[in-house]
Amino acid sequence: MSIEQKTMKHLVLILLLLSSTLGLTQDLDKFLEDGKKQVEQQEFAKALSTFSEAIAINPLEPLPYFERGKVKLLQEDYYGAIGDFNFAIEYSPKLAEAYNTRGEAKYYLLDNFAAIDDFTKAIELNPDLIVAYSNRAFAKFDMDDDEGAYFDFSKAIEKDNNDPDKYFNRGVVRAELGEYIGAIDDYNKSINLDSLDPEVYNNRGLAYFALGELNQALADFDKAIVMDSTDAIKFDNRALTKTGMLDYNGALTDYDKSIELYGEDPDTYNLRGVIKYNLEQYAEAIEDYDWAISIDPEEALYYDNRAAAHNDAGDYKRAIEDYTTSIILFPNDPETFYFRAMAKFNKDDNFDGCFDLQIATDMGLPEAKDLLKEKCK
Repeated sequence: MSIEQKTMKHLVLILLLLSSTLGLTQDLDKFLEDGKKQVEQQEFAKALSTFSEAIAINPLEPLPYFERGKVKLLQEDYYGAIGDFNFAIEYSPKLAEAYNTRGEAKYYLLDNFAAIDDFTKAIELNPDLIVAYSNRAFAKFDMDDDEGAYFDFSKAIEKDNNDPDKYFNRGVVRAELGEYIGAIDDYNKSINLDSLDPEVYNNRGLAYFALGELNQALADFDKAIVMDSTDAIKFDNRALTKTGMLDYNGALTDYDKSIELYGEDPDTYNLRGVIKYNLEQYAEAIEDYDWAISIDPEEALYYDNRAAAHNDAGDYKRAIEDYTTSIILFPNDPETFYFRAMAKFNKDDNFDGCFDLQIATDMGLPEAKDLLKEKCK
């Protein structure tokens, strides 16, 4: 056999191998394309099967693992997703998107430290991967690193300033930092890009409320409720604003609606009780405090408020009982001892009243000290 013949046979073998590899690649691409279409149609079980078949064709190819991991992420199979992303990263260590999605899975598992490491690696590999900045910001925000979250949201906005959600998210962080004017500026930018999101108006209303600009806050809560009248929190927020504007009847109407939508929030009953108390509707206020306590019997404030209503209604015995329960739950509030002393004086129990005043005085309450000198000589 001549050298030329051997060379020809080698060329034929190489061509056969190339042809086989090309066929595998074409099959792999077809499976990947089909799987992505199934994901778009929310046929997740089919997509998982399709990507698994792609993996069987070439177990060393990272993309099928990556795509299957994304499906598992959508199905909240976070551990399974992490397993697939691990394979994708092992076979393609510079696949930034795989680090980002693995970080998302870890974030949903509340492992924020590990999630931040993955988001940071994704950013190192691809500084233009905007979603990784936003994801890292969310993880930092959940860890109370508000300044870090602000930096990352700002970086995401720097790379894409046409996304209303990014301005909204940064506005939330700025409000958390107490930068309400800056937060309002971000909410304004978000609204300029998308004026149909009620949450932005609601949050801007909260920022205006924090600044004491109640008219602007009310206008925003009105807008948010027109756009979404099924959210009890928005009615609570508007009720608080109306309370600040001394529109008690309007506040009552909003609290009524909030309770109609979601009757399991003890704070709403408590706040409605406060309005009724201010209107000297003591029996109705006590009924609301009863509801609040039945939902959350461990909150001392509810007992304080019910005690005040009992006291003003002339039922000093029950007022003392409620103040006592409050003290058991939270013994470090000198005002509770002070007000229990008042109830005891009203009941002509001067000795015990003076004893409570002494405790409140020892805890540093100035008005208790003054009254102690006056009533307990």
